[in-house]
Amino acid sequence: MRVKLARHAGFCMGVRRAMEIVLAEANRNKLPIYTYGPIIHNNEVLKLLESRGVKVINDIEEVKEGTLVIRAHGISPQKRAQLKATNLKIVDATCPRVAKVQSIIKYHTRKGYTPIIAGEENHPEVIGLVGYSDNKAYVIRSPSDVKELPHLDKVILAAQTTQDWALYQEIKSAVKERFPEALIFDTICDATVSRQKELEELSKEVDGFVVVGGYHSGNTKRLVQVAGKSGLPVFHVDTPDKLDRSALSSLNVVGVTAGASTPNWLIKEVVREIEGIKSIREKRFFIFIKNLLKYLFLSNILVAIGAFSLSYGLTPVHGMIWDWKNPLLSFFYIYAMHVINRYLDRASTTYNEPEMIKFYKNHSLFLAITSLGAIIGSYYLAYSMGKGVFLLIAILTLIGILYSISIVPKRFLSWLRYRKIKDIPGSKTFSIAFAWSIVIGVIPWLRQNALIGLFPLISFIFVFALIYIRSAIFDIFHMQGDLIVGSETLPIIIGEKRALSVLKILSIGTTLFLILIACLYPEGGFFGILSLCPLSLLICITVYEKRWLRPGIRFEAMIEGSVILSGLLALIWNLSK
Repeated sequence: MRVKLARHAGFCMGVRRAMEIVLAEANRNKLPIYTYGPIIHNNEVLKLLESRGVKVINDIEEVKEGTLVIRAHGISPQKRAQLKATNLKIVDATCPRVAKVQSIIKYHTRKGYTPIIAGEENHPEVIGLVGYSDNKAYVIRSPSDVKELPHLDKVILAAQTTQDWALYQEIKSAVKERFPEALIFDTICDATVSRQKELEELSKEVDGFVVVGGYHSGNTKRLVQVAGKSGLPVFHVDTPDKLDRSALSSLNVVGVTAGASTPNWLIKEVVREIEGIKSIREKRFFIFIKNLLKYLFLSNILVAIGAFSLSYGLTPVHGMIWDWKNPLLSFFYIYAMHVINRYLDRASTTYNEPEMIKFYKNHSLFLAITSLGAIIGSYYLAYSMGKGVFLLIAILTLIGILYSISIVPKRFLSWLRYRKIKDIPGSKTFSIAFAWSIVIGVIPWLRQNALIGLFPLISFIFVFALIYIRSAIFDIFHMQGDLIVGSETLPIIIGEKRALSVLKILSIGTTLFLILIACLYPEGGFFGILSLCPLSLLICITVYEKRWLRPGIRFEAMIEGSVILSGLLALIWNLSK
């Protein structure tokens, strides 16, 4: 079944910020951590936070020490004063958009205005907003409620940030008619407006909607209402197991969106569950292609094909055009290491690639046998290439296995922060790129006893840069899962926007560097052609930034395709000689 995923589905800025704040506290703080009320309205996220030691409290009398995080919805100034009077460490995770509405209400209340708030009276955000009006605000839910308001001299109108945009336009008109001098503020969050308008556009391209999010989430329920206005069937689910597979099978294209408090891994699970449903109108050929691509990705065969292609992609440079030992060694080694590290780092994979965890459980014997066979195959090929290559592969394999294993005893943790290599900030992306660079960029030259020279160095730099960019893009996709397990990847250390900027600079720099080498050294002309690989990764980064394609099998295959492209370019080059 085809799925069209809304560009703005999932965590909004405020929720993402709140999650990052509370997880950062959980990762570095040994004291108890609490949130004042549910930090967001999603039961799956709350269960996850509880597993990390973050507990929800509704009364400050329940705790005496620790860290208390103010939820994304914000709280009233009266509650804030009570919290400050305790011995707790207070961390404010109020959404900046909510804080802006709070300041508008507070400022105008002091100027003698009476606030009217369009929203749900019992919603935590609205309760907090009313507090900033010294409890003088009136809360309304529809245009008809405006008639019930008493006579007011000075009025301002603001909205709960997750209100229905179209409904708010009607409320604004009703308020203007009743109170012509009223000051009206458009305080609905841009993300909320974008999601709702996006549904209207999607309704022209799909046969039905699935809305993913908590049943208690106000903004998710509004998305369900907006989707329902299209007249198409709408399914609201909080987990993949709630999907009505029978009803969905009658549809051909399903639009999927998600509330602002729905995490990426949950959206991924739902999308891939829907994609696995066989539509009665879907052609068998497309089902086969989709399932094949999915299998290649989940089994790590696709990334191994990328290693094979990249190794073959350098054959025009080092002159071993029709020798298949290097590509096969790369295929076996990369496949084995990826499978093994997925097993050893299951916590991260659970949130980043939930479907892969299921695949590993269902195909554990196959993966165990093939990864063992791949290690044996890589050792056999390495031995046939010489003792130096064999020793190098043995060392890389050992480091690869130790990467996710605790190598420092617990008793040393009081003065040593890191127990595993993977705990070192930024080590994940660097380690992957370095291993690929040695196997693909160095070993072919080592076989020829030609390690000293310009082209071996360029080969190493090219592979390292390409794989670093490729791996860092996946790190950006996996930020939520890595935050949960405490992995400090590049995007988590410097932020998503800065990480994207770094990757764009690195892509452009690598492209220009390869072109320059081709211009300066005619015998290295193929490096100029290989510049298409980092250039294609730059396109992938742009696609992600513009939200033209969401992370998923197709996008991930597109990224791996940038690596596979090197092999195709080399094949065309070699055949033309």
